[in-house]
Amino acid sequence: MALSFCGNDRSINDRSINSYSVEEGVLNNGCFVDALNLVPHVFLLFITFPILFIGWGSQSSKVQIHHNTWLHFPGHNMRWILTFSLLFVHVCEFAEGIVSNKEMLTNHLHLFMPAFMGFVAATTSVVYYHNIETSNFPKLLLVLFIYWVLAFITKSIKLWKFAEHQVGPQHLRFCITALLVVLYGLLMAVEVNVIRVRKYVFFAKPQKVKPPEDLQDLGVRFLQPFVNLLSKSTYWWMNPLIIGAHKRPIELKKIGKLPIAMRALTNYLRLKDAYEDQRVTAPFRYLADLLGFARPLCISGIVNNAAKTQRINMFCVYFMSSTELLENTSVLAVLLFLALVLQRTFLQASYYVAIETGINLRGALLAMIYNKMLRLSTSNMSMGEMTLGQINNLVAIETNQLMWFLFLCPNLWAMPVQIVMGVILLYYLLNVSALVGAAVIVLLAPVQYLIATKLADTQKSSLEHSTDRLKKTTEILKGIKLLKLYAWENIFCDSVEETRGKELTSLKTFALYTSMSIFMNAAIPIAAVLAVRQRQPPPDQALSPALALFHILVTPLFLLSTVVVQKLGEFLQSDEIGDDSWRNGDMSVFMEAGKKTPGGTKAINRRQPMRSQMDNYEQPPRRQMRPSETEDVPVKVSNGSFTWGSNLSTLSDINIRVPTGQLTMIVGQVGCGKSSLLLAMLGEMQSIDGRVHWSNKNRYSVAYATQKSWLLNATVEENITFGGPFNKQRYKTVIDACSLQPDIDLLPFGDQTEIGERGINLSGGQRQRICVARALYQNTNIVFLDDPFSALDIHLSDHLMQEGILKFLQDDKRTVVLVTHKLQYLIHADWIIAMKDGSVLREGTLKDIQTHDIELYDHWKTLMNRQDHGLEKDVQQDSQTTLERKTLRRAFYSREAKNQMDDEDEEEEEEEEDDDNMSTTTNRRSKIPWRVCWCYMSSGGFFMVFLMVSSKLLKHSVIVAIDYWLAIWTSVKTTGTVDSRTANATGPPPADDSHYLPVFIILCAAGITLCLITSLTVEFLGLSAATNLHHNLLNKIIHAPIRFFDITPLGQILNRFSADTNIIDQHIPPTLESLTRSTLLCLSAIGVISSITPFFLFTLVPLAVAFYFIQKYFRVASKDLQDLDDSTQLPLLCHFSETAEGLTTIRAFRHEARFKQRMLELTDTNNTAYLFLSAANRWLEVRTDYLGAVIVLSAAGTSIWASGYGFYSGGLVGLGLTYALTVTNYLNWVVRNLADLEVQMAAVKKVNSFLGTESENYEGTMDASQVPENWPQDGEIKIQDLSVRYDPVLKPVLKHVNMFIEPGCLCGRGARLLSAGKIVIDGIDICKLPLQTLRSRLSIILQDPVLFSGSIRFNLDPERTCTDDRLWEALEIAQLKNMVKALPGGLDAVVTEGGENFSVGQRQLFCLARAFVRKSSILIMDEATASIDMATENILQKVVMTAFADRTVVTIAHRVHTILTADTVIVMKRGNILEYDKPETLLEQEDGVFASFVRADM
Repeated sequence: MALSFCGNDRSINDRSINSYSVEEGVLNNGCFVDALNLVPHVFLLFITFPILFIGWGSQSSKVQIHHNTWLHFPGHNMRWILTFSLLFVHVCEFAEGIVSNKEMLTNHLHLFMPAFMGFVAATTSVVYYHNIETSNFPKLLLVLFIYWVLAFITKSIKLWKFAEHQVGPQHLRFCITALLVVLYGLLMAVEVNVIRVRKYVFFAKPQKVKPPEDLQDLGVRFLQPFVNLLSKSTYWWMNPLIIGAHKRPIELKKIGKLPIAMRALTNYLRLKDAYEDQRVTAPFRYLADLLGFARPLCISGIVNNAAKTQRINMFCVYFMSSTELLENTSVLAVLLFLALVLQRTFLQASYYVAIETGINLRGALLAMIYNKMLRLSTSNMSMGEMTLGQINNLVAIETNQLMWFLFLCPNLWAMPVQIVMGVILLYYLLNVSALVGAAVIVLLAPVQYLIATKLADTQKSSLEHSTDRLKKTTEILKGIKLLKLYAWENIFCDSVEETRGKELTSLKTFALYTSMSIFMNAAIPIAAVLAVRQRQPPPDQALSPALALFHILVTPLFLLSTVVVQKLGEFLQSDEIGDDSWRNGDMSVFMEAGKKTPGGTKAINRRQPMRSQMDNYEQPPRRQMRPSETEDVPVKVSNGSFTWGSNLSTLSDINIRVPTGQLTMIVGQVGCGKSSLLLAMLGEMQSIDGRVHWSNKNRYSVAYATQKSWLLNATVEENITFGGPFNKQRYKTVIDACSLQPDIDLLPFGDQTEIGERGINLSGGQRQRICVARALYQNTNIVFLDDPFSALDIHLSDHLMQEGILKFLQDDKRTVVLVTHKLQYLIHADWIIAMKDGSVLREGTLKDIQTHDIELYDHWKTLMNRQDHGLEKDVQQDSQTTLERKTLRRAFYSREAKNQMDDEDEEEEEEEEDDDNMSTTTNRRSKIPWRVCWCYMSSGGFFMVFLMVSSKLLKHSVIVAIDYWLAIWTSVKTTGTVDSRTANATGPPPADDSHYLPVFIILCAAGITLCLITSLTVEFLGLSAATNLHHNLLNKIIHAPIRFFDITPLGQILNRFSADTNIIDQHIPPTLESLTRSTLLCLSAIGVISSITPFFLFTLVPLAVAFYFIQKYFRVASKDLQDLDDSTQLPLLCHFSETAEGLTTIRAFRHEARFKQRMLELTDTNNTAYLFLSAANRWLEVRTDYLGAVIVLSAAGTSIWASGYGFYSGGLVGLGLTYALTVTNYLNWVVRNLADLEVQMAAVKKVNSFLGTESENYEGTMDASQVPENWPQDGEIKIQDLSVRYDPVLKPVLKHVNMFIEPGCLCGRGARLLSAGKIVIDGIDICKLPLQTLRSRLSIILQDPVLFSGSIRFNLDPERTCTDDRLWEALEIAQLKNMVKALPGGLDAVVTEGGENFSVGQRQLFCLARAFVRKSSILIMDEATASIDMATENILQKVVMTAFADRTVVTIAHRVHTILTADTVIVMKRGNILEYDKPETLLEQEDGVFASFVRADM
């Protein structure tokens, strides 16, 4: 056929016509009008192409910004939306032209050529506009303005001519032209608006614009709010990040910081509006849902295609009616494609808006919780009303739940639309029968709701069991040394296993309900269809779309889930400390910094609790500055009564003053209120009466060291400087005063080593000295020190007193308030406050007390003598500090050795296989960790794996069979015959269709049952793997040698039992289920389409290649971003918990603003990572959705082409398209689940790494039955040529030791991997004994007292083998009987976690009682009296002498006077025996080591 612009049709209706004739006027020739419409398009292309290709550089914007993202012309988004609409209308115009052209005898280019050129011009216009906007050259926009005016005029002429010739809205071409006129008019208006606002032309002074702050800050990398509409909807700006992740891992600096509008502080100030913002997602969501209904309509149009023609001849060409285009299958296929693309774009936009709002809300909530936490009353924390765990839960769980609730909100908004539209369409398909189906769904909805509530309950109970299990595990790990030495590990292990059993039962129930829920979801639509069919058989071709619509109806019901945010409310209502003016001042200044507008600070104020009266009552004391305060007293308390909350006053009748620039000491017995007095002065206690006066200059200048040391997760230097400026000279002086240099030298990075919860574990003394150093370093007028000597030995205490307090602080003329038990320092005090039972007993100088209260002075004197007696002043003796340093050195040495060995192992592993570590090579990072997956599967059991795979395959085969059967049934109904291919497959065509329904019902029943079975097999496979992995892990850890616990940080072991176990329990099974389901659905869909139209396979090849690259890039980036999200969340949680622990310190130093700033930074960092992660998910989904849409288009295209040649029936074409649509839903889940599974498998890998731990050798060469029942009977110990080391890589700590301890001998001063020699007890070499037997026959009392939560009875006798009398006897020996009798429950009285409800001394006594309960003839005491006061220790010494007269007692002691009564004394140094004899004999050797110790001690 010849091509010509106006065509060569010579005869229509027997009339001779020339397309080029202009007899009736130029504008009445249709071809000329179309040619006129080409002019504006050609004009635009002619002018813009040179500008676009030559380019102009972008020197115009002088500020350094992300150039290509600065969008600053008004009406920017409107322009993009109008341009997209314009492109869509041009496509319709082109399609109409092509279809009309087919009706003509020759080709008429003018029917579709202008539409094609219009499409090109519209595309060019938007590219041109984008370039002008980003390079800020507004003058060039004039070209576009002229183009819109010309296009508007030419299209208006065409419309006018149509109207003249009676072409109206019933004709498609008229509608399209009218739409184009409107769009060009609107674009012209947008252009006029730009000229009006920016004044770039026709005005003398053009408007100057400045880029937003965020774009000038090159640190902001999250560009979603700033890019153009196309980039926004396709996440194009993410490409460099995701593709770059393949070359090198994504790091924090690569994702930069958040835009100002998304930062936590901004959102904290806008919290109230967060909910209103959420409504923005609704329009996107509605559009997406409405477009979702276009899919079944397009499919039914394609299936029922029938060509209808209608000829109208005007302008000598064919005009198509408006409905005709929608009956053209090719056009419907394109429309289906466009509807899909738009629907998925809107859906992703709604998700993104919801997620962004959720993240903003979370940031604001965290700021709110933190703000509240900084003001929590101290009693709330100490009385256990508000525990660390609860605060952590609020931060980690509650805020995330609220965020997820916001993500679900669009579903709640859109549900009514989905339901109403669904019912309308069903009614259209099935008439009144639709209501029966809907009724079935409504009736079954309560069952769904019931299952949902049950799910929530079981989740709650499993959480409780899991918390309980963790608590028990933590106790075991903290007391592991004791458990092993008492051979109790199995008892405690069983207790954990029991709790784990309960937890697994909850998880099984949860799995059952989840499966039920999935089952209901699959069953309800089918039940509805069958119910409809029973009532009034609908047309059979309506069954397939009806099934699809019932599915759409069930989904919203399935999503109904609510979030309870009660706990957050309770927390925000809890008590606060007094509202002091000085504190508020500090905070509001900080908050104002983030505010743009003045006024409205109310956003900061807490919601006033019920007790605000009390707060208001507490305010005046510090606001009204009295003239009396001008006297030289920095702090003064008058008539003070203070309480910790329960209105029972802890301190009463307090009248004290602290003199300026002097050393004030507060002394008194344990529990008399010394620390409380300090806290009352700092405003931490509630005041019942009286007031605390501070002089003006001092209130803002306090340093404070608490009794219980508190460290930041930071370096040693940061802990000491505590946010203050670094002064080298001052820092060095403080370090020396606190004798920290030797300890710092031991740390791997000196004072840059990280310490605190997540860092190196320091001993109590080292922690305390760092806290004191912090107080000394701060340049404040007043220093409060709360018992700084409690964890220090005598040398350090003396040094700190002399160098730190007397020299450093007094030289600076600072006011010092010191609480202490060390009475020997009273001589240095300028002022003394003696306390008793919560009130002041005496106040004055030591001389005053000596003259006025002789009795008190004498009491102090006797106590001082006794304390001096308890000091070992000789340097030769190993002091506590030396021991602490040794422990530290040993820990480092072995940890380094361990790390070295780990590194070597890892290197070997890498050589063996390409393991998925952070190596830079591309292929390694994109590989799936098959080995770990295999390990997980094998833990689940091969039978379960087989069951899962086979049931999954069966289920999907049945689902395909159901749809195939429906398709054949529909075909038979509509055509009366089965097409050739299906006929061959199913035998001759049947005369009736009565057998179709029963087969359909049987298949449906099988499908639903298999749904239940598959989800159960996956859940139980997961549970079986979780059970085995946890069981093996627990056994490995509990039977590991003690050395393992010395060198592995406790947090690391606990993480395996908490976070990693949680992932294995609850996250991997659903991910695995979802992954297998979506993969099989996609594969079965592709299989079905290919079997119906084999030509589809040709289009599949390029699509598969695209899909491969998308998933490859995404998985690597997603893994990095998930790691970043996890690694940025940990510091945030730690910051919350360390703030909660150090509230008093932070408030005393008044560093709230600094800590708040830090919290906001950490929150923003975490939110940035999370935002990027969700943007990456959207990036993937948009791409897989578009791929899915292309699959649908190609499936539709090939089906239409094939059915055009009579290959297939409509029913099978419909089946193919329905399957193609499922691919779009499931493609992105395949990739996302794969990426999630990869990250989650890291937990299995970590658990696995611990399963390789070597266990202790529990088997001896002797059998347990060969050991006599009563061994050891005499308690005779022979040590022959013994050398011992801690670890094969370390030096021996005992070298060739020989000794003999007689039965019943009390022996003083003793020291692990036996490397040589032997120990023989009562004639048996202990190396030959099974470990359990050996340990169960000896008693030991360790230096650190360990108690477990439970009852006193359980702590003394966990094996439950002793009578009550025996337990009471042991308690009596340990001086505890009266105290225990007074407790509620006696022996069954509660012991809290770690024995916190008893003092340290009492805990030590319980440990003694525990050793007495086990009547062993050998007792080993390792520094057992270190935490006991002098009087009790003397009693105990006597008890041990009498109660253990017939047993062998080995005591390791530092206080020499405690072993003077021993039968034998052994003096050791550096692993060798120096002296070994009776104490009397050793004392006679005047130059002997022991004699010199004793002399120093006198």
